[in-house]
Amino acid sequence: MSSAPTPPRASLLLLAYLGFVSLGLPDGLLGVGWPSIRTDFDVPTEAVGLILTAGTVGYLTSSVLAGFTLARLGVGALLAGSTLLASLALTGYALSPALAVIVGCALLLGLGSGAIDSGLNAYAAGAFGPRHMNWLHAFFGLGVAIGPLVMTAVLSAGLSWRWGYGIVAAAQLVLATAFALTVRAWQRPAPTPTPGDETSAPVVRVPVLATLRLPAVWSGTVAFTLYVAIEVSAGLWAFLLLTEGRGLSAAVAGGCVSAYWGSLFVGRLVQGVVAERSGPRLVLRASLAGMVVGAALIAVPGSAALAVLGLVVVGFAAAPVFPLLTLTTAERVGAEHADRAIGLQIGAAGLGAALVPAGLGVLISDTSVQALGPALVVLALALVVLYELGAHGPRAGGKQTAAGAPAGDYPTSGPVRPVVDGR
Repeated sequence: MSSAPTPPRASLLLLAYLGFVSLGLPDGLLGVGWPSIRTDFDVPTEAVGLILTAGTVGYLTSSVLAGFTLARLGVGALLAGSTLLASLALTGYALSPALAVIVGCALLLGLGSGAIDSGLNAYAAGAFGPRHMNWLHAFFGLGVAIGPLVMTAVLSAGLSWRWGYGIVAAAQLVLATAFALTVRAWQRPAPTPTPGDETSAPVVRVPVLATLRLPAVWSGTVAFTLYVAIEVSAGLWAFLLLTEGRGLSAAVAGGCVSAYWGSLFVGRLVQGVVAERSGPRLVLRASLAGMVVGAALIAVPGSAALAVLGLVVVGFAAAPVFPLLTLTTAERVGAEHADRAIGLQIGAAGLGAALVPAGLGVLISDTSVQALGPALVVLALALVVLYELGAHGPRAGGKQTAAGAPAGDYPTSGPVRPVVDGR
């Protein structure tokens, strides 16, 4: 056994919170700034798809690669370098002479953001408890909310949209400097053995294929795809459902969609405390069940009130799922596989946010907007099944060890320190 984990340093906790805010800031700039950008470059409205596609490709690539290289690079170096890359990309936005340059910068921004997301989540999963894990993700939403305010303030002051990106680029540069100055502090020390344990931890080499062969890695990866698909799809198509499908006015429907996102934010604040006291597994199971109930309420035909209630239930129930699934990754796959698994999960989340809502849009177009509720029910039920399949990983069952081999192949009297061998 090992001693209880040391409480996180206040300075690192503050930087982690700022890092999650910084992840959301650029996402909030584009929506407000795009009409001005489009006018300046004389491009059609749909050209924003080029920026979004480039950013998604960069994000998916770096989030997965970060999980597989984190042990070698170190968390601090990864965060410092990736935040610097994001700052340079945003500076490129601000100085861009043409849309093509912005598309290239979007790719760089995606590369930086994906690595930051993967690195911060991997570190937080091992260093912070359920409360901070939920609150960190709540602060990502805060960053998304601040971004439009920054761009709105810039445009309202009569300045160019470029100033909005420049301001956020400067903030990212300050954060990159802070990460660089604290590189060593982000090291994750091995657990300290208690009396009776071996004084030196055995080093176990963990091949990449050993990680990829674990079923829990892939069930968890698909679970992240489904979770983000539900979260984004509900927020994206709820307005259409409430107006065209349930007869609400645009103003009321808009307020209801805001209530959905607000319930997600409040849910992370509240349920972070609950998870700290009751344990992540209990909260996860209750939350997944709540998502099914909320989706079923949305699927009830005809009733606008039930649909709105369902949206709020889905938002509040879904709130802790992403952070707690990340937090419990090591329990499902083993600590030596956790960084890689989290990288795959973060990449899968980006894929789910991009593809599934678009697919639902095609379904709605071919049928009707009433298909949203049943589709959410199916996705939520599939998420419950996948979570239960992966809930008992190699550690919980005691059947496998670091590299997925049968128990007894490695010493078990001390903590295991994984070393990636590059295969």
